[in-house]
Amino acid sequence: MHFEDWSEEVFEYLARESGLSEVRDEHWLVIRFLRSFFAYNRRAPLHRQLKEGTNMSLLELEALFPGGLKTGARRMAGLPNPKTC
Repeated sequence: MHFEDWSEEVFEYLARESGLSEVRDEHWLVIRFLRSFFAYNRRAPLHRQLKEGTNMSLLELEALFPGGLKTGARRMAGLPNPKTC
């Protein structure tokens, strides 16, 4: 999927598919931050930037998404894999 093809419906589908039974405001905060940061910088935020942008700890962020940040949140946000992957 390309970044531009993403929609909130895609997120909700991927969340259900990944086993996320309930999408809460915290999930939307992270997803919207990831997408906004990527749209501006054309790369995903570093963990430090994600923590600062959401006011959440790394443990809280990792626990929100099945698969953690890399295979969970980034995938659900429609971010492409880094060029090194």
